[in-house]
Amino acid sequence: MMQRKMLKLQEQAARIGLRVSTKKSKVMRTNRKSTEPVTVNGQNLDETDKFTYLGKVVTTQGGGGDDIICRIGKARTAFRKLNRIWKSSNYSIKTKVHLYHSLVKSVLLYSCETWKMNEGDATKLDTFQFTCIRKIIKIRWPYVISNEDLMKKTETKCISSKVKTRRWKWIGHVLRMERNSHCRTALTWQPEGKQR
Repeated sequence: MMQRKMLKLQEQAARIGLRVSTKKSKVMRTNRKSTEPVTVNGQNLDETDKFTYLGKVVTTQGGGGDDIICRIGKARTAFRKLNRIWKSSNYSIKTKVHLYHSLVKSVLLYSCETWKMNEGDATKLDTFQFTCIRKIIKIRWPYVISNEDLMKKTETKCISSKVKTRRWKWIGHVLRMERNSHCRTALTWQPEGKQR
């Protein structure tokens, strides 16, 4: 059945001039009922457990753990690229914190509304933020400052609470959509059948 669907898609794509690249295409299975390989032009496509789509990591297990780790890595790269600014004494702490919020935090929180977070993920995000802010205001060992004092000094909030706020805003936005919109349907949709 899956092979027939793939052949039909290939025929439709060929009619409009699209070609499926067997080197670039991979298959991710979300249900393990069918184990037969998917073939395109006589070649089997490779299978994968996760892939990146529009900057977001999608896995067979779902959740947001892999995506959060990926986002922290990208935000860390953005933070390191601005190392000269963080080390410079020409800029005030207020300016540096503004730059952090606009250039690093925005990379970290990209599509955070869809994350399925647990306490461990929230701790990872907050730890990353506190590490960055300590480097910005040049607090190094052996000097110690609590996270609460650090947030007061820089007038910032925990990034995990920011994620929660953005998720609530997104849910409110979805609930105000028309009843037949895709997002509103996905919010209340329940799969049919039994899960093993």
